[in-house]
Amino acid sequence: MHLRRVTARKFTCLAVAATVVSVGAGAPSPHAAAPPGKAPVAVGYGGAVSSVDADASAAGIDVLRKGGNAVDAAVATAAALGVTEPYSAGIGGGGFFVYYDAASHRVHTIDGRETAPHSADSSLFLENGKPLAFADAVTSGLSVGTPGTAATWDSALDAWGSKSLKTVLKPAERIARHGFTVDSTFRSQTEANQARFADFPATAQLFLPGGQPPAVGSTLKNPDLARTYEELGRRGIDDLYRGDLGRDIVRTVRKPDLAPGSTRNVRPGDLTAGDLRAYRALYREPTKVAYRGLDVYGMPPSSSGGTTVGEALNILERTDLSKASEAQYLHHYIEASRIAFADRGRWVGDPAFESVPTEGLLSQRFADARACLIKDDAVLTSPLAPGDPRHPADCASAGRAAPTTYEGENTTHLTVADKWGNVVAYTLTIEQTGGSGMAVPGRGFLLNNELTDFSFAPADPAVHDPNLPGPGKRPRSSISPTIVLMDGRPALALGSPGGATIITTVLQTLIGHLDRGLPLEDAIAAPRASQRNAATTELEPALYNSPLRGQLEALGHAFTLNPEIGAATGVQRLPDGRWLAAAEPVRRGGGSAMVVHPVGQR
Repeated sequence: MHLRRVTARKFTCLAVAATVVSVGAGAPSPHAAAPPGKAPVAVGYGGAVSSVDADASAAGIDVLRKGGNAVDAAVATAAALGVTEPYSAGIGGGGFFVYYDAASHRVHTIDGRETAPHSADSSLFLENGKPLAFADAVTSGLSVGTPGTAATWDSALDAWGSKSLKTVLKPAERIARHGFTVDSTFRSQTEANQARFADFPATAQLFLPGGQPPAVGSTLKNPDLARTYEELGRRGIDDLYRGDLGRDIVRTVRKPDLAPGSTRNVRPGDLTAGDLRAYRALYREPTKVAYRGLDVYGMPPSSSGGTTVGEALNILERTDLSKASEAQYLHHYIEASRIAFADRGRWVGDPAFESVPTEGLLSQRFADARACLIKDDAVLTSPLAPGDPRHPADCASAGRAAPTTYEGENTTHLTVADKWGNVVAYTLTIEQTGGSGMAVPGRGFLLNNELTDFSFAPADPAVHDPNLPGPGKRPRSSISPTIVLMDGRPALALGSPGGATIITTVLQTLIGHLDRGLPLEDAIAAPRASQRNAATTELEPALYNSPLRGQLEALGHAFTLNPEIGAATGVQRLPDGRWLAAAEPVRRGGGSAMVVHPVGQR
């Protein structure tokens, strides 16, 4: 308890710290030059928005300046990201929304995850008894789940917003109509998808003007999406779930429109109007763990984010990471991640279909039983067998090990706070960069490939897999929007894109800030490692090329190079009442942090 009290006091000091603390050799500067129009850090009053895109952050700030609250601004920012980050987010996808209500001091969540068609079963991605190649499954109607984003916006605004959907969609509608400036990240993402985009006339018309990716510095307009947003604002989300827009989505999934001469085998899906009518975004109780005297809230299943981040924090709770060497800190973080991912793979799935022991996974007793596996001078072997949170036993396993399945890495996250102290952490996605590759003709947005987050087949036939497809089932996600409270009030909120690396990005950012003493913007910028119950741990170049790698290899760790892991954004309430907004300085082209009334940049 002494350590937890000390850390809570230290947190208050960290919130006003202005010094830069290194975290490993070669750490990128958190004050590296941001792209034009972007600043990775902003401090001020009246509320804050942090996202990957300057136009999107500005849309949220505009709503806050006009009297909207954090929920209103979050929806406005998300809608704008559907224009400027269409390969990561949009109304063709889904996401997870975590909200702190300042009036009640409570945290709420919305599960806006996509669902499988009601005709789906465990053989959804099997052909002739064998799993489809991943790329074939992605670019198909089979991969498209019932979109949940519009329902999430409607549910959030209905429960906690102060503005109408029509009002908060207006900034995004204007961006879509007048256009946004193409940057190098957008251009490179388009180039990476050029071959499959070209196979779909509606997609090519949107994103391949003249048959080529748009030039850096050019203006890209999306009048179809502007009209779609205008219709959603005027008609409401029933237009998607029961109306003309929904019929267009179903038609696109069931009869993919291929360009003449295309040889791509695009398998149709079985999404129906009934699947759209049946869809509901779900209010769920958040996950909660105590860490260093703070309360950490996250997203419950169907996401694995809250349980996996929470379990890893509980495992690390008994270790004083603030006094550990850099190598020992990373060693314990890597091993806690390995263990938490082993348990995630065995136990977490859609709670409507699986008996998920959420309470057990988040118990300190279970974490302590798993933490005893970690040794200061040795490394666990992956894939590691899971434990049993229902019957915790020290250093015991509860079955056979199974590797972590792949998840696409392109998603987007936004974090918002308002002048009343309400906070939103919201991660939304269409899964792969460019989703399924299929745009809805005349509607201006891409459809998700979220169902490829299901296991195509059990990794080990002898091990129960809670993430196989099923009728109306939500695929397991790693999305981890997180809000941290101190004494019932928001201390910080954050999240990240990155598939399964979302969990490790959020975890490492939290402990970098809370344990290692990094200001939030430095913890976001610090070089990352990601262990997901695999034989090797992924390292970003600044760690891979540092002496720390050799020190960790001497303990038995094995590493692979990953050029870029995650792209976090966050907000933090400073003791003097100001908000600090922080985003990535470099990753994925850098992010955009803004406040309503700036009082200087750090």
